[in-house]
Amino acid sequence: MGVIGRRRCLQWSALAAACGAAGLGPAATSRPPARGRVVIIGGGFAGSACALHLRQLDASIDVSLIDPDEYYATCPMSNAVLVGLRAMASITVSRAGVRRAGVKVIRARVAGIDGTGRSVRLEDGLALPFDRLVVAPGIRFLWNKLEGYDEAATQAMPHAWQAGAQTQLLAMQLRAMNDGGVVAISVPFGLMRCPPAPYERASLIAQYLSLHKPRSKVLIFDANNHFPRQDQFTDTWQTRYPGMIEWMPPTQDGAVVRVDPSSMTLYTSQAAHPVAVANIIPPQAPGQIAADAGLASDRGWCPIKPTTFESQLISNVHVVGDACIADAMPKSASAACSQARQCAGAIAALLAGREVPEPAFDSVCYSMLAAHSALAIHGRFIVQDGRIAAVESTAAAPAAASTAVAPGATTAGAQEALAAQRWYRSIRADSFGG
Repeated sequence: MGVIGRRRCLQWSALAAACGAAGLGPAATSRPPARGRVVIIGGGFAGSACALHLRQLDASIDVSLIDPDEYYATCPMSNAVLVGLRAMASITVSRAGVRRAGVKVIRARVAGIDGTGRSVRLEDGLALPFDRLVVAPGIRFLWNKLEGYDEAATQAMPHAWQAGAQTQLLAMQLRAMNDGGVVAISVPFGLMRCPPAPYERASLIAQYLSLHKPRSKVLIFDANNHFPRQDQFTDTWQTRYPGMIEWMPPTQDGAVVRVDPSSMTLYTSQAAHPVAVANIIPPQAPGQIAADAGLASDRGWCPIKPTTFESQLISNVHVVGDACIADAMPKSASAACSQARQCAGAIAALLAGREVPEPAFDSVCYSMLAAHSALAIHGRFIVQDGRIAAVESTAAAPAAASTAVAPGATTAGAQEALAAQRWYRSIRADSFGG
């Protein structure tokens, strides 16, 4: 049997098991009936964490996770890959841990969602029934919202906003750039995945340049007038990388309106800026399947009921992670995992006829300032008056360091860098299994 044949055979086996648990085939006679059928679309932090927590809460729930890829590269820590502080393999996870938890992993693409008939249709025509559906599609890029920037342009001007090949391409361009070259980072206006990440990226690129190409510079073209932890970032830039990073908000003609990949030029309303390396982060919206299924509102993102994360537009369908409107919560891996835990608890309760647990969310975002320095943004959130509201969003007290502080690093920054590494290991295990 060839590779394609074996893959199709495995896919049919997984689907047969899922249908059997639903009472649609012979497998139904070989085990007790499942308490409910939950299908999850998307195997990133939100989708995988929801699948794991559902199995932990109630092993009788039949959980299927649909994702076309066997491996997933995490956006957290991908900026460290750009500058050689990590290898791509160190941020790449498999589905093995999710499978060990008893989740049926189906490698396929979704063609459509039938909310009324409660089924998910795969591209090969097979249908998977559900009692509850969780949609965790992440983001998609809005091509051509920035004139001149489409999928083809990413080969000259990488976005590197989904870890993987684009991360490696941008890293290669940084290595190949001559000393004295200019690196541009273009930040879009509006909601986006991991709002502090462009400024972490600028910091790490500046450190790389200071060591290897000290006559070079980083220009941040920003369509926003403010960004998270702005004072801490700018203080670090002035101290560690004096004169190397320039941030240009719209008030300083920093919003990019057009790009020309052939000449590596960024255009603002008043000037043209030729650069050696251009990192263009496109405007973003929910993953395509969410838009196609009618889960997105005219605001562009997916409105949900904050206690259960059930869609406000389609019953029995839940949306978690970057795609949903979570009010005060940021679009981050940590926030997605917190939402996934609440969603899993709500689904388990609804299937069992119990009261949905009272929600309490948290998130933490670590941004690396240098190889041995970081800052953290912590937040706690509750549901108040039908919305998710922040009750705390402050920098956490530095965690106790377990190794010596690196030369040139502040004690607090070094401790946060160690905490960031521990956090990353923890959130990976919590989302993708050990």
